[in-house]
Amino acid sequence: MAVEREELRSRLRELGFDEVRFARVEPGFGSKLSEWIEAGYHADMEWMERTVPKRSDPALVLPGARSVIMLGVNYWSPEIARAKGPAWARYALYSDYHDTIKAALVAAGRVLEETGGGAVTAADYRYYVDTGPVIERGWAAKSGLGFVGKNAMLISRTHGNWLFLAAVLTTLEFEPDAPVRKDAAGRETEPGLLCGKCTRCMDACPTHALPKPGVVDARRCVSYQTIENKGIIPRELRAGIGNRIYGCDTCLEVCPWNRFAQAGRRVLLAARYGLADLTLREILELTPERFAAVFKGTAIKRVKIAGLLRNASIVAANTGARECLGALVALTDHASPVVRAHAVWAVRKLAGDDLLVAARAVESDPAVLAEYTGAV
Repeated sequence: MAVEREELRSRLRELGFDEVRFARVEPGFGSKLSEWIEAGYHADMEWMERTVPKRSDPALVLPGARSVIMLGVNYWSPEIARAKGPAWARYALYSDYHDTIKAALVAAGRVLEETGGGAVTAADYRYYVDTGPVIERGWAAKSGLGFVGKNAMLISRTHGNWLFLAAVLTTLEFEPDAPVRKDAAGRETEPGLLCGKCTRCMDACPTHALPKPGVVDARRCVSYQTIENKGIIPRELRAGIGNRIYGCDTCLEVCPWNRFAQAGRRVLLAARYGLADLTLREILELTPERFAAVFKGTAIKRVKIAGLLRNASIVAANTGARECLGALVALTDHASPVVRAHAVWAVRKLAGDDLLVAARAVESDPAVLAEYTGAV
């Protein structure tokens, strides 16, 4: 029994998804991903290398896959205060979207089965929200949910840059939605072509992580460095991090398409805006117990306390936060060598060597010694 596309679109929107679009599965979809990885732009994210075949061919994820249902959840909100204290990526100021959206994806699967009249089972679909071997932005562009901008982000003409993406692979066949704009062969246009001559995102990137339109060099990206990188953040990139403690929205914020963005329904989101009220000193003085309590159920927990203290040390140095010197000196004796290294660097940046007393770490750990003896 065929599933009626518009009925399904309507029912999925009722679940809280702001956008529902359809694309037809085609082979050879991941050629640009392979080129990106071959150029080394993925940094040390080896899991991306391992999943290239599956990302290129959804049939390797779900045998017999014919369609991709792309779902978008608008997370724009004018209520988020960014002026005081450290800057957090907007998406982080919600309960973890992986969890809240996944519940709706489970419900979406039930809707597929119901609208299929018993002919559709769980074996006919797979769903993912930013964790599976799926090229979400590519399929979203193919489905017309938006287009890929020069910042390599999906840009919606309705929601601007502020969409969480989820995908449902299915063996069902649906008439595909048209891309925002396609070429003579019917394919979606190249990244950035709908940006015109605008290069605001590329010009504004604080660490110059956009070497060409539609391409992000993760090795230089603030989001990668403050979230995915679990080790030492290169010294030459630290100044560009500025006051960004978790992620970076700069290339999204400056995009002119955001003038069309309006607050989403947020049916599938739970605001945690109180996180933005944390002072830098409070963060630097976090204990493991306090970290677990404050960031429980958020995406921020993925960096663990060591990652957040590392990031906070850089922010303290960049913003001249001398009121945090006491906390930073205490961190020079932290159990994590990564935290010790960045704390030593921050103390030297703010006060020279005078406060660097004891550091058992300075004597024993090469990474910390490098920060102690190297140029700040």
